[in-house]
Amino acid sequence: MDESIYLDEARDPLIIAEGWMKNGKNVAIATVVETWGSAPRPAGSHLVIDAEGNFHGSVSGGCVEGAVVTEAIDVIGSGKPRMLEFGVADETAWQVGLSCGGRIKVYVERLG
Repeated sequence: MDESIYLDEARDPLIIAEGWMKNGKNVAIATVVETWGSAPRPAGSHLVIDAEGNFHGSVSGGCVEGAVVTEAIDVIGSGKPRMLEFGVADETAWQVGLSCGGRIKVYVERLG
């Protein structure tokens, strides 16, 4: 039996989110919906976040995760989704480390 399948499932942010929700946690998901230039993660990449700020997955290889987690916690509280944009011309992008010339658009929504 190929155990790598189970390892891949254990790392899948969507499976992690499902487990968190089954354990009663409030969860948001951030999804890369568009990229331009030298973006570190492709469209469709996911980051799942709980109300305590725990997260799993990646939307930028570490460049903007901190800012996305902060926004996701607000989304969990309000229930209102948000579209976030980070890019080299955006001061926020420089502050959080996305200085490689790329831009990303990330949609954040509460699950459940």
